[in-house]
Formats: sequence, C-alpha cells, structure tokens
Amino acid sequence: MVDDARSAVMRTWTLPLGAATLQSQSVYDVEDPCTGNVLTQVPDCSGEDVDRVVTTAHAAQREWALRTPRQRATALRALATLMRDHSEELALLDAVDGGFPLPAMRDDVTWAADVLELMADGALNLGGRTIPLSANLHYTLQQPYGVVARIVPFNHPVLFAGAKIAAPLMAGNAVVLKAPDQTPLSAIRLAELAREVLPEGLFGVVTGHGATAGAALVAHPLVRRIGFIGSPGTGRHIQRLAAEHGVKYVTLELGGKNPMIVMPNADLEAAAKSAVIGMNFTTTAGQSCGSTSRLLLHEAIADEVINLVVDQVAAIKVGDPLVDGTDMGPVIDQAQYSKSLQAIESGRAAGASVLTGGGRAQGVGPKGWYVAPTVLADVAPQAAVARDEIFGPVLSVLTVRDEAEAVQVANSVEFGLTAAVWTNDLSQGHRMAAGLDAGYVWINGSARHYWGLPFGGWKSSGVGSEESTEELLSYTQVKAVTVTME
Repeated sequence: MVDDARSAVMRTWTLPLGAATLQSQSVYDVEDPCTGNVLTQVPDCSGEDVDRVVTTAHAAQREWALRTPRQRATALRALATLMRDHSEELALLDAVDGGFPLPAMRDDVTWAADVLELMADGALNLGGRTIPLSANLHYTLQQPYGVVARIVPFNHPVLFAGAKIAAPLMAGNAVVLKAPDQTPLSAIRLAELAREVLPEGLFGVVTGHGATAGAALVAHPLVRRIGFIGSPGTGRHIQRLAAEHGVKYVTLELGGKNPMIVMPNADLEAAAKSAVIGMNFTTTAGQSCGSTSRLLLHEAIADEVINLVVDQVAAIKVGDPLVDGTDMGPVIDQAQYSKSLQAIESGRAAGASVLTGGGRAQGVGPKGWYVAPTVLADVAPQAAVARDEIFGPVLSVLTVRDEAEAVQVANSVEFGLTAAVWTNDLSQGHRMAAGLDAGYVWINGSARHYWGLPFGGWKSSGVGSEESTEELLSYTQVKAVTVTME
C-alpha cells in the first residue's frame, strides 16, 4: 500500500514537471531517502538557465511594484488559499522526497499560508514617514529592490517555498527561489500554482545539484537582495560571492547548537516533554537549525529529567513517513546519515553514554537512511557533540551546577540562534533570557514559532530577522524626498 501511494504521487508529479517553465539541457536524480532509490529527475540548471529566469522576473517586477500594497496583499492571500486548497498534494510531495512524516508536512503547508497572510496583513507598514525638519516637505518611501534571490534548505521544503517568498513579494519585488537540491518537488509545484494568481514570471524557481545554479543566482547583476537559509559555511561563501559581484544586501539564517536549560524549580515533566519536542525528532528527524540539541540540566534534577526524556525518545517509532503511526522518518541522504552516526561515535569516544538509540534504527530493513533517535549523556561542554551542529536526531545532555554556569556553557559555542530556559522563577527566567547569546528565546517552551515575532540568529547563526515586520521592511530600500516649499 505504501509503495502504491508513493508511485501514485510520482505519477501525478510528471504533470507539473512537464508543464514547468524550467528548461535545461541537463537533469539530475532526486532520491527517495526511505529507500535510496531514484524518485524522479528535475532540471539541473546552468548559469544560462538562471539568467533566463532572473531576466523574466525582472521584466515582470516593474508592473508588480506599481500595484498598491493592498493590491499585492490580495494576490498573496489568493496564493495562501491555493496552498490550503492543495495542501495534501504539497504535503505528500515533501513526505516522499524528504522522508518527513505526512502530518508534519501538512502543518508546514498551513504555516506557509499563514506567513503569506501575515505579510499581506503588513501591507500598510510599507508606507514611509514625514519628517518635520523645515518648512519644506520631507518624506520617505519604502521601495523594492527589484529581483530577490531566496535560497532555502531541504528540511522544510514547502514551508520555505511559500513563507520565504512572502515578504519580498509583498514589498514589491520579484523572487527567484533556488529550491533545495534534495527536496525540489513542492517548490516547482508551488510555482505552477502561483501562475493562477501572480503575474507570469514574477515568482521563478530554479533547481540544480551542486553549487552552479545557486552561485549564478547570487552573482547575477540584476539580483541585489539575497536571503539565504543554510549552513554557516555556505552563508559565508554567499557573502564573499555577493561582494565580488556588486554591492548586495544579504541576510542569513544559519546553523544552531541550541541550548535548553532546566533549573530545579521547573515543571520537570513539562520540561522533559518540551526537550523532546524541541529536538524536532518527529518533524524533521532532528534536521533543524532551531533544534534544542543541547539539554543543560541542573545537577540536582538531572537524573529525573534524563529518565523522562529517554522514555519518550525510546518510544518514537521510526519508519516510512507514509505509514500511519510513524513518528520519525529517515534523514535526508547518505551524507547526513553518515554524519549523524559519526557524531554519535565521536561522542562515545569522548566519554559520553548512549542512553537510547546510538546507531541505525531497528526494524526498518536494510534500505534508507534511518538513524535511531539518540540521547547522549555525560557530555562534556568541550566535546564535539556539544559544540558542532549535527543536523540529525542526536540530543546531547550536559549537567551544570548553577545558573551562572548554565549561561556560560550555553554561550560557549559559536552559534546563537535559539535557546530555552525552564524555570518557575519569573525573575530568573527574564534574567537568564537576557544573558543568553541567542536571537530567539523561549521561557518554559521550545520549538514553536509565533508568526510576527522576529526570528533570527546571533554570532555565526546569522544576520537579519524573518517572520515579522522587520523582514518585510528588509526587502525595501528607503528613499528620502524633499519638496521645496520656500
């Protein structure tokens, strides 16, 4: 039955691929992470292919920018409605080519539509302001850049495809999205759907295996605004490449090695549940830059919380994401599979104890990239598993003596994306949140994003904020105008 469902999805998929505006002399294979087999082929875009899509977007952008913000908002709301109407189709594509559980992908479609509507709600924030400097009239305008490049990773394909085009489109830009190498299908399908409500060519998608398409997009002279989500190394490369090809505004959402701190006065059962949720085991197999992959426990309550966490993680059912009852699917490919297993072995070698998991998942057969959800205890702060982003289902548990040590250990890594503090002392919660080097902090929570609250990283975790008015305005340029009246 599962194979039949997967085959049915791919038979349907041949329709949008055949009708897509993407044209390329080359193609590459998209793999099914559940089996390692080839699912389909998509265009492997060259620099010339990218140029064609960008040039088309540039031609469409001028008329779009002349529309009023509320007119653009109407189109974004229509795109959100289309996504909701095609929710099952888009979610299935991500479940098949990403290996993510279907319920989580349904949520991703909903959230993408929510963000499109959020940015539409912000239409009137695009007004400038008047400044009473003299008897003359002084005012500012918020105007678009033109063509925006958005480059997104594999772990939330349709969420990023829908949500990350919302702010630049609302601001009056055209958008060219570089779809993830491993999970491009839903982005291509979304571009097909968008033709029904957006001007032809305004939203383009390019696909490609390796760096060629992305590099061509970053370097293109008509692209002066770039938003990237991915690894710190690739983010730094994009900064350098952009600087070599003009003056471009680049924002980055990069990796994380995010701490969750649990103090003795916290609700320990709720904290343990939140630690498991915060790891994103059951959404993306831990493949999330926001995962709270370092659990910092006060020594007085460490054993109790560890036992609660291990019981929950050990109960996670790993298997095919299209099977009812599956909690966690595979990681995306062999490279990520090997990286996760190597990280676990590195932790063992550094003295960590494997409390559950620790290798390939059981009961899944020999094919596919299935890693057992893993909890490592007795992890030292200087160990690689406590400092390096694994991007897999591996949780490292550390113990601390007091609040000061907890904050010091939390801040001791190069990353600063998210953090969480669990305490029932309100003063302590605010104090610790203020002291943590992270752009997004939960007190007695984890994982959940609140659309409208700025999300972005500090240190090597990025530059800029998303999911908010700050993101919307970042896709505009300020123009100051003086009308001489005396």
